[in-house]
Amino acid sequence: MTQQYAFYAAVGRRLKTFDVEPAAATLTLRSELELPEGLQYLCRHVSLPLLYAACSDGRPRRDGSRHVLCALRIQADGSLLREGRSLALPARPVHIATDSRSRFVFIVYPKPSRVEVYGLGADGRLGALVLQPMPSLRKTAHQIRLAPGDDVAIVPCRGNDASADSPEDPGAIEVLRHVDGQLTPWRTLEPDGGYDFGPRHVDFHPGKKWMYVSIERQNQLAMFDLDGEHQLRCRLTTLRDPGREKPRQLAGAIHVHPDGHTVYVSNRADGTVEIDGRAVFNGGENTIAVYRIDPSSGLPTLIQIADTHGIHPRTFQVHPEGGLLVSASMTPRWVRSGGRGVEVLAGLSVFTIAPDGTLEFRRKYDLDASQDHLFWAGFAALP
Repeated sequence: MTQQYAFYAAVGRRLKTFDVEPAAATLTLRSELELPEGLQYLCRHVSLPLLYAACSDGRPRRDGSRHVLCALRIQADGSLLREGRSLALPARPVHIATDSRSRFVFIVYPKPSRVEVYGLGADGRLGALVLQPMPSLRKTAHQIRLAPGDDVAIVPCRGNDASADSPEDPGAIEVLRHVDGQLTPWRTLEPDGGYDFGPRHVDFHPGKKWMYVSIERQNQLAMFDLDGEHQLRCRLTTLRDPGREKPRQLAGAIHVHPDGHTVYVSNRADGTVEIDGRAVFNGGENTIAVYRIDPSSGLPTLIQIADTHGIHPRTFQVHPEGGLLVSASMTPRWVRSGGRGVEVLAGLSVFTIAPDGTLEFRRKYDLDASQDHLFWAGFAALP
């Protein structure tokens, strides 16, 4: 029997379940579950029909005061039910992941940068906190991924741009050793001391020791070797026209195609200018940059930049079997079109993926994000 998948998208605390029809490139809303607070990130247990949801009433530039980790059970049709007890978290989480056997769940906090680890029972239920000897990390951690083999954890720390009141906080990629839920420092990757280096997310090649990095603050894609000294191999722009970059232009999520032939990075922008008394989108790039991966060297080459037809694609995911890509545009904005103002709504943009990895836009499903952001979206296998 062919594995089936659902697609999930969260507007604030409302987590929506969509049926997926890959051949038709369609999503059909099935159900909705209210979470304790707004979803920040979601990950799936590797073998059990469970999702782990990191929730908070905070958001960028707002710390919030209520932060929760909870488990959700996936029903046969993809709809969700709350499962077991929830855990109170100490701050707003921005990323959550498990190891390859889902023995532990790892949570990243950006303020201050740190990682917490919780055990998972044989039934997938949330367990006890695993105390860490690890010191604090570089500023503004944004993700944790366990590299293939689970013995190494990767934590990109974005840093912060300089402002009128403070100098730049340099960025870095923290490489940590992992043994039974314990993380210890090993190596820090910081080209040029971490200045002008703002890594956000990483992904790994499925068959080679290559790591690809979205560099948020500089709108770039980087490649590192995963063996030896973790050598930096390249840095490339993700933008169609980097010489005309607008304020609030940022690189976002990154995903390698399951076949390993392509890597995708989102460009996201939501800056505005005032026109006739209204805040109007400033014209930045909201696109998916597509790179072909050389099968011998791993080096990426830009082959396409695809318009998402939305504003600020904070997250996107490739279908686990490779035929679809869905990006989630986080927020609405007014834009100028034909001399008049038109509101572009938040929503889900569906692309088919050609054999060469390039994208063909098929359709966009508008969603109401006027009160809360469309903050996370992704696929999960059904039981």
